[in-house]
Amino acid sequence: MSTKTRPRPFECTACGYTAAKWLGRCPGCGGWGTIEEGLPPAAAVGAPGGAPKAAARPSSPVRAIGEVGLETVTSRPTGVGELDRVLGGGLVPGAVILLAGEPGVGKSTLLLEVAARRARSGGTVLYVTGEESAGQVRLRAERTNAVVPHLFLSATADLEEVAAHVEAVDPGLLVVDSVQTVGSATVEGTAGGVSQVRAVTSALVALAKQRDLPVVLIGHVTKDGAVAGPRTLEHLVDVVLSFEGERHSTLRMVRGLKNRFGPSDEVGCFEMFDGGISEVTDPTGLFVGTMTGGVAGQAVTVTMEGKRPLMAEVQGLVTPVGKDAPARRTVSDLESSRVLKILAVLQQHGRLSLSQSDVFAATVGGMKLREPAADLAIALAVASAARNSPLPYGVVVLGEVGLTGEIRRVTATDRRLAEAARLGIRQAIVPFGPGTVAPAGMTLTEVDDVKGALAAVGLAGGARERG
Repeated sequence: MSTKTRPRPFECTACGYTAAKWLGRCPGCGGWGTIEEGLPPAAAVGAPGGAPKAAARPSSPVRAIGEVGLETVTSRPTGVGELDRVLGGGLVPGAVILLAGEPGVGKSTLLLEVAARRARSGGTVLYVTGEESAGQVRLRAERTNAVVPHLFLSATADLEEVAAHVEAVDPGLLVVDSVQTVGSATVEGTAGGVSQVRAVTSALVALAKQRDLPVVLIGHVTKDGAVAGPRTLEHLVDVVLSFEGERHSTLRMVRGLKNRFGPSDEVGCFEMFDGGISEVTDPTGLFVGTMTGGVAGQAVTVTMEGKRPLMAEVQGLVTPVGKDAPARRTVSDLESSRVLKILAVLQQHGRLSLSQSDVFAATVGGMKLREPAADLAIALAVASAARNSPLPYGVVVLGEVGLTGEIRRVTATDRRLAEAARLGIRQAIVPFGPGTVAPAGMTLTEVDDVKGALAAVGLAGGARERG
């Protein structure tokens, strides 16, 4: 009796989406020409005639959830406090962490520092590199003072070799740089492809769980800043971190995107220098200028990065449009759509004419402001620049700007104001509402709308003040 052969599925090389037939455009990620014929489906499991095989003996008994111990899932500090903040306390045995970032941002430098500090504390660390030679990593280690006895190095891109090295060294931490360069001879496709990345990550996850071994993977990103590889890569790992920073700035930020062991919205701050990378425990100075006052186009706000309040400075510049030239709107490290909305509100409700002016808006120090709490700071910075009138010295502004010109309250106002007071700010402009308490020595000016906010800084009329 002949049996029918099931057709081979088609798979997207960008996101892993599977389809029964070839498609020009992937329904999963929208990419064109990424659907290719994949491997044949596995044969049905079972005996001839469809009878199922006997269930295999379980490797571990079933236990009540209250009997499961927590000793093996207690986090252990990495020695880098800012990274521990993002991880939720440190590395959990058996956890797999994916650190993704643009080329040259400093991912390898950061993890080499983590590996060195872990090795100095008495642990054994295995650092696997598939992108560089062992000599290149040694040179970086010399520059960053990361040459320590218990830090072992392997320059290989073969998954089976990595597993053999883990068996031989028995490390307490495994770093793989990067997961897109490691391949397996048992899986079709080239290293970095969907099938290879999925298989390699699955194998490393299984290795981590079996040995209670924390594994840190370095990952590439696409031109849009998303983690490269199939979407299942992010689902397989326990923690996904994004390493951000501008090449022309020394500031680097590690942002949590997913964390099964702690908060997923924390951020850690670092600074790159010739000797490596260092933590920045109080980064406000990187994001705020001298605050000397007397300069039009400056406004200071407080943004929340996870549980951490950070002072940030927004700057605006308004210049006349050149002859026969269209008005330009240039934004740096701010959401352009949000800035355009605020400019429209200023024109409609703040009686500010900007149609014949070029408007520039940016932050200081490379900080990216995405939350609505910075709306009012953007509005006042632009209004100050347009009227060439500086805001009063030592004022912090908080609030979301609505399309009708109203100023809405933001979350964690008390913590934001406490951070501003700690840094010497003595006046705050906030949305009107009950429950807002001014820190000692600070005066609150509460506003309902854009007109009131402009009046509070001497740019237009109506605000309520209380101390």
